[in-house]
Amino acid sequence: MKDFTPHPLVSLSRTASVLLLIALIALNIGWEMWWAPLRPGGSWWALKVLPLCIPLAGLLKNRMYTYRWLALLIWLYFIEGTVRATSEGGLGAVLAAISSLLCVALFVSVTVHIRTRLRHAPPNESDAAAP
Repeated sequence: MKDFTPHPLVSLSRTASVLLLIALIALNIGWEMWWAPLRPGGSWWALKVLPLCIPLAGLLKNRMYTYRWLALLIWLYFIEGTVRATSEGGLGAVLAAISSLLCVALFVSVTVHIRTRLRHAPPNESDAAAP
């Protein structure tokens, strides 16, 4: 049996995906708790990061299925960031725009990871059989 070395882009996109997801979680917590909350003193909207914490474990375990559904989930956060960037003012709008940019970067990173990993998968990897 041959040792399989993953393509360098697979490792890079995995690292980028994890870091971008952590950055998005941190940004959203800081945004809703301290920097520009909807209500003074923080708001319950900080709980919106909980769905983002679920895929973090799957990304750290390098599960292909997690990458696939995260590519869909992230668009909800992109929509929220875009709406708030265009409807709020001040620091809230800036944080919302940064959130939207992080979402796009995370989507690109996850998509690159999926495509590259499937293209360079070893023949016996079960994830490679799925379209």
